[in-house]
Amino acid sequence: MGDFEFGVIADNWRFLAEGLRYTVQVTLVATIGGIFLGTLLALMRLSSVKPLQWFAVGYINFFRSVPLVQVILAFYLIIPMVLQMFTGKPMPIGAENSAYFTFTVFEAAYFAEIMRSGIQSIPRGQIGAGYALGFTYGQTMRLVVLPQAFRNMLPVLLTQTIVLFQDVSLVYAIGATDFFGAADKITQRDLRPVEMYTTVAAVYFVLCFSLSRLVKRLQTRIAIIR
Repeated sequence: MGDFEFGVIADNWRFLAEGLRYTVQVTLVATIGGIFLGTLLALMRLSSVKPLQWFAVGYINFFRSVPLVQVILAFYLIIPMVLQMFTGKPMPIGAENSAYFTFTVFEAAYFAEIMRSGIQSIPRGQIGAGYALGFTYGQTMRLVVLPQAFRNMLPVLLTQTIVLFQDVSLVYAIGATDFFGAADKITQRDLRPVEMYTTVAAVYFVLCFSLSRLVKRLQTRIAIIR
């Protein structure tokens, strides 16, 4: 550690902080969008309408069966081509913007299975109680079932969000400057890989470990409420 230069970290902390901000931003957008889309997919998979059920099953199985980095590369290359087909002119969207869409679509498959498990954990009597109050199916799901499912699955949803936070580092494959990407660019410029990668590892460990402990405490509190 005698050659470890803390000054390199101090000199580049703003660039690293900007990369971390982007990583957190992608995580939040993909989590919110993924949970929303995942909930819709979960309801479609539980639907008695076969086409909706088939679509949801196909979507979930597809994205859960392919590597995330391959999906990132595919969407980064394909989305501009699709937009050009509709507009007739090149529509570059950039690596950063492509990541928002990719992670939302990809994570929705995982959030869908989590929400499906949560919905199925609610006793059927709750649905009957909603009907007894005069609610429609949609109102019963929105006002009775989904709030309980979200509460039951909240620790699992947060755990998946932590995994998503770590996975965002894969956007380096398309040149986006996330936290890891920022450290990598500094490394290529200053040739100080030990300092940069050690800093990245330390920050990821502190954040993910702290969040994991909070999830564990939340899981305990939810178990007590039950």
